[in-house]
Parts: sequence; C-alpha cells; structure tokens
Amino acid sequence: MADTETTSAWTHSNVGSDNVSLLTRRASLKPQTVNVEERNVEVVWSTGAPVRRRDMAGQYIERLSLAPEAVDLSRLEGASVLDAHRQTAVRDVLGSVRSAAVDGKRGTALIQFSARPEVEPVWQDVLAGILRHVSVGYSVEDWAETTENGARVLTAVRWTPHEISLVPTPADPGAHIRMETEMTDTTTTSAAAQTRNSCVDTDNAGGRIATSVAAGNSSQTRAEANAEIRSIARIAGLDQSWIDGQIDGGADPDTARRAAFEALASRSAPAIRTEQVRVDMGESHDDPALRARQMGEALYARINPRHELSEPARRYAYSTPVDMAKELLTLRGESTMALSPASLVTRALHTTSDFPIILGDTVGRVLRDAYQAAPSGIRRLGRQTTARDFRSVNKIMLGEAPLLEKLNEHGEIKAGTMAEAREAYKVETWARKIGVTRQVLVNDDLGAFADLARRMGQAAAETEARILVTLLEAGSGNGPTLSDGKTLFHADHGNKAGTGAAISDATLSAARLALRTQKGIEDRTIRVTPRNLLVPPVLETTAEKWLASIAPATAADVNPFSGSLSLVVEPRLSSATRWYVTAEPGEIDGLEFAYLSGAEGPQVESRSGWDVDGVEIRVILDFGAGFIDHRGWFMNAGA
Repeated sequence: MADTETTSAWTHSNVGSDNVSLLTRRASLKPQTVNVEERNVEVVWSTGAPVRRRDMAGQYIERLSLAPEAVDLSRLEGASVLDAHRQTAVRDVLGSVRSAAVDGKRGTALIQFSARPEVEPVWQDVLAGILRHVSVGYSVEDWAETTENGARVLTAVRWTPHEISLVPTPADPGAHIRMETEMTDTTTTSAAAQTRNSCVDTDNAGGRIATSVAAGNSSQTRAEANAEIRSIARIAGLDQSWIDGQIDGGADPDTARRAAFEALASRSAPAIRTEQVRVDMGESHDDPALRARQMGEALYARINPRHELSEPARRYAYSTPVDMAKELLTLRGESTMALSPASLVTRALHTTSDFPIILGDTVGRVLRDAYQAAPSGIRRLGRQTTARDFRSVNKIMLGEAPLLEKLNEHGEIKAGTMAEAREAYKVETWARKIGVTRQVLVNDDLGAFADLARRMGQAAAETEARILVTLLEAGSGNGPTLSDGKTLFHADHGNKAGTGAAISDATLSAARLALRTQKGIEDRTIRVTPRNLLVPPVLETTAEKWLASIAPATAADVNPFSGSLSLVVEPRLSSATRWYVTAEPGEIDGLEFAYLSGAEGPQVESRSGWDVDGVEIRVILDFGAGFIDHRGWFMNAGA
C-alpha cells in the first residue's frame, strides 16, 4: 500500500504567530517479515473460511479442516506461486513456495518471488502493499458431511494443497500477505494551513487583531475520523461492536487500522463469503469443463461397472445424458424450465462446448480399454518409443567397442574407434470420424454408445498391427530395404533360409544358429539370443508341437526347443507358410514403432455435430514404424 498522510485527531495554533504548526502521522503499510534481498515474504494461505457452493443436491457450505493430520503439505512445499491460478505457460509462474505449515487455525507459507523482469512490477506492488490477497489451489481426497442449522456442510478432512496464487479477490478473506503498520511522527509548518484553520477579526475601534481557531474544528476532525473507522471496518468485515469500541476509545484512523489488522490475524471463525470461482488443482469446483469431465467418468462407470468412481464424479453416478445436459445449461446461466429431454440435449449441443466433452471423455475411456485389449502378435516383437515431431526419426547404431590390447613396456594406451550405421522412419497421422446421434443421447442408449467406442478402439489397434505387418512383408516378403541397399531378409545378412522348409528340429536349429553367429558392424560375432517363434494361424498347431514340453522316454525323444522359444501368432500375416525366429527387442535393435510425444495411443476429440444431428467424435493416431537392424530377425519361407 502506498504511503498515506492523514491529519491527526487534534490541531493547535500559535496565537499571534505568522504560522500554524500542524502535527501529522505518516502510516507506511508494507509486508511483514519481508526480505528484499531474498525476495521472499510470509503469507497466510488459508484460515479455513467456509464458502457457499452448489451441486446437483442443492446448496452446501464447504469448509477446509486445518488440523495438521488433515492437510498433506508434501506437494505445496516447492510448489509454484501462480498469477490468479493460471498454469498454461511459464510466464504464469511468479515464484515458488519455500516452506509451508498449518497450526490448526491457519495455513502459512514463505514464498519467494522470481527475479524475472516481467515479475518485477508484481514484486514492487507486493512490497507497496497493493497486491495483498492470496488463494490456494487444492484437491480433496475425503469429505465429511454434516448439517448445521438446516444447511448441508461438507468438510474436507483429508486434502492436499498444490499451489498458491496472487488474486484480486480471495474466497478466504483471511488469506493475505502478512502486513505490519509502521508509524513515524513528522511536523510540518504551513502558512496555508493557518489561513484554512484560523480566521482574523479586526477591531476597528482599538485596532486590535484577534486570532482564533475556527469554531467547530475539533468536532469536525472527530467526525471525519469516525467515518474513516467505519470504512475500515466495512473493508475488513468487522462488526458494529468493534466500531463502537474504537470510537468510544477515541481511536484515530491509524490506531484503528492497526487494530483491524490484529483482528483479521487473530479471528478463527471468519464470516461466510459466497465465491463463484474456486480453484481445485488450478480449476474451479464450479468450472463447467471440470464438471463435464466428472460427468464423463460417471457415464463411463455406467458402461463399465468395474470402474471405481472418483469422489468428485460420484455425485453423477446415476445421471443420464439428459440430466447432465440440464445441469451444464444451468451452470452456464441458461434457463431449462419447460424444456423437453430432446430440447435440453439440443440446446446443450449448440450453446456450450461442455456437453461434447462428456461424450469425448466417455468414448476415450471405452476406446482405450478396447485398444489395449485387442490382440496384436507382431506388436510384442517391437520396441516402443516416442518422436518429438513428424520429421524422420534417425536411428544411429554403434558398432562393437574396440577390443582391449595388451600394454607394451612403455605403457602407451592406443585410441580405438567405433563404426556406426543409420536407419530412419517417421511418424504419420491416421484418423477416422464417427457420430453419436441425438436420439442415442435422449434415449440413454449406452449399449449402442459403448459398442461404437469399443469398435473404434479395436480399429485403432488393428491399424497399428496392419502397419507393422505391411512393413514386415514389404519387398515380396523380404522386408523393407535398409540403408545398405539390401532388403531386411537377405542372404548377405545371414538371416534368411536358403531354401524354404517347414518347422522342424533341423529348420529351427538352423534359424537359431544363424542368429547366434550374426556379425556386428565391424564383422565381429555378437550376442543374439533367439526368443520368439512368429507364425501365421495356419502354422499355430505345428509350432505348438515343436515347442511342447514333454517327458521323453529316451534321449532321442528330447525336444531341444521346449521352453526356449515363445510362440507368437499373428493372424494378419498373408503367407500361410512363412515363419520367423526373433530375438527380444530389448536385447538388440530390430523392429521399432513410435508415437508422437504426449500422444501415445489413439487420441479422442469431440465437438457438436455439423454433419450429424448429435456429436462428432474423431479418433487420431500418430504412429510410425521401421526396422533399425536386421540381426535380430530370421525368416524361413516355409513349404
């Protein structure tokens, strides 16, 4: 707060003097425990003040327990100090929380501000006392519900604060940067003050000059002081008894300000204030977008009863899409009186983007379940990674490390080199759009809704598998062409059977030997351990026989491949005879597939339908694959 200069409750004049001396007091209001060099200050981030809220059951009062055992401070210490709970960019971070504590009545913290140039104006306003209010973003793990004077009260008995923000108006009136008042006396002399506060009366008879202080000056100053005390009480939320106590005690405005700060710091039961925006993990409990995600989770739980609902979503456990549309419209301030179910859904689709979020969230959950459950044999034989963008992913393979050499008598150590090779592939986008009609939503036909999402998840998994199989069978079954100009399976690579033959002891042994004797980039034998036998469905029974564990009667009956190879069946392989032996993808480079960073698996987006009377949902898959090395794969064309 900027320095303010106020006239004290009393004045005096020097009769017969040319000037009147006025005594004034300067009140400097600034943060308490501030450390300018370290750029830190202490704040009160919560006093547990109750806040009025509303859910589907109606209005309720929310309270935060400040018992030490109720508050988990593990995420607050070291957390960010934000600008009004915004967390969309680095510029929203004003500083960090250095330490935090609760004592049963309030939560306090020491926060440090950044030295970035754009934060400097904020820091200066904090020093000046202009920016004083703070708010805390939190999540609640456990609620306790009670009733007080007929009102429903939800108390957070286990909760976690995540960040502290500077805000224009806090929900908790006691949440502020701790302030102190420093008083210094100064005396100034003003001739103009004499003119304003004294009147001169000339006695024509005796020529006498009489100087007198203006009548009523003292009572006028007292009235102004009382008015300012009432203003202080109104801003601080203090009651009439506090005002009467200050006026009866003859307090001046400066004394009243100090008393108000002390009352704010000491009171443990602040008045209830209604707050329309309250942040939970950076989002408001009343944020329609957050409500939409909770509704989407509840809708998914109706489709998948095994899903355990989170506490915030439990309130919508039995809500239909029509119920959800009505609440979202109400939160947006739309009137829903006398609207039919079809009209509610139509209006929710066309007046708010929140309703499509519900369906997109539900479709995404069902789709991912189906996607993860869809079988894909060849995918097990590849290594998953991520790509930063859609440019080519270049993979460099280092050769074998140089062998150690015996030191000569001079102890000279020679430098060695490592050869390298390079392969490349890139991530591409695959997508499809589906529609959920308004009739499905009005009829609450979750069976059709879930079936559509489930099929899209299976289709996404099928797309990946087909991409991998197409890559493997490129080049007329010999695989893609590598950087050396040869196909993946080539006689020069030593990973292709000279003559196709059926699975047998002899052919499996030849495949295993070919992998065991592979040469590295520098033509030295490397370690490649055969682990998997990949076959089409036609060869599944034959492969199981040669890999079966049996109790042999004689040595000649021993199955040398029992337990040494894992059977992998890929139904999308086009050849009924071709089979493969591969190493584990974690042992040596081979097949590799990648997703765009941050978009692993299919991604779901939704919007109000334009081509359909309902909601359009599109599924996007950013996926790519390539072979990095030929040494971990062997192919036999079969017979």
